[in-house]
Amino acid sequence: MSRIREMLVEITGTSEYSDSLSDDDELAGSGIDSGDLVRLLLLVEERTGVAVTAADMETLGTIGEYERFVAERTGAGTSGGA
Repeated sequence: MSRIREMLVEITGTSEYSDSLSDDDELAGSGIDSGDLVRLLLLVEERTGVAVTAADMETLGTIGEYERFVAERTGAGTSGGA
């Protein structure tokens, strides 16, 4: 299970988001409320060390987008990115 899926299960207390959502399903349209999305962003920052800006938040809507976002910033985190 991906890190983002694990975080969603922890936040929501249900495995529904690890079992039934594809990487391309929009989280907001899947029953996850705005409070859960904020908690997800905070967990991403806390657990991965990746800062999420307001501009980033607007581009993150699916599990796949979160996974790619974290991978890009942790894989190249010391190469002078934003």
